[in-house]
Amino acid sequence: MDKPDAPARVVWHTTESGDGDASFKSVADYLIKIGAEPHFLYDPTTDRIGQFGPLNESARALKNDGTTRTNRVGKACIQIEVLARAGRPFTGYWKPGPNFRKLMAAIRSWGVPDKFVMALATEYGDASKRDRTKWLTVGGHYGHCNVPGNDHWDPGAISPAAIFKAAPVGSKPTTPSKPKPSIPPFPGAAYFRTGAKNAYVTQLGKQLIKKGYGRFYQVGAGPTWTAVDRAAVRAFQLAQGWSGSDADGYPGPETWKRLFS
Repeated sequence: MDKPDAPARVVWHTTESGDGDASFKSVADYLIKIGAEPHFLYDPTTDRIGQFGPLNESARALKNDGTTRTNRVGKACIQIEVLARAGRPFTGYWKPGPNFRKLMAAIRSWGVPDKFVMALATEYGDASKRDRTKWLTVGGHYGHCNVPGNDHWDPGAISPAAIFKAAPVGSKPTTPSKPKPSIPPFPGAAYFRTGAKNAYVTQLGKQLIKKGYGRFYQVGAGPTWTAVDRAAVRAFQLAQGWSGSDADGYPGPETWKRLFS
């Protein structure tokens, strides 16, 4: 950054495109192709987000302001391209979710206050909202329309209040919890006896290998029940603290449950 002593700021852009996964990919590819990458690409309808580079390095989505390299103003100049059009403010129809909250948490971690420094343009050609002194000295949120040396009017008349309401200060970014893997039902003791040959023996052997008992299987798990399988099962049972008939090397419902949990 050229001006690391200046406070961090955020610049909101709109891609002037549609949204959805197809647009996400095509716009991302285009920005890379022309060398105009922001830090983030965000889809307001799906909450999908992509990051092009680290926040402590310059993005490339702004024009220079004379000799001032606008992308490099501040200790961070975080730029966000939203898959939307300036003529239809995305805060009127968006569906922000956990990724948006993560985005705002990243922004706040740089000390960027929850405020838009200048009013946003409400129509094409509105160039009255660019204050060079504020841009160079004041941290906060800006629209592309506010940046000196640039002639775009995006992101349009989005609602600053909606931006901050969607990610309240102190809210924790949440990630949907992964469903717990289901335990396959125990097929019955008869499938694990001398001479038995079936898919359950293979399934058992693979799980034993996965759990760290692969030393018993020199050629991998197979469908035929052998002394190798029994030795591996017994080692697993002993590891549970069992002894005697509870560690006889033959899987029962509790051995199966613990092995697959």
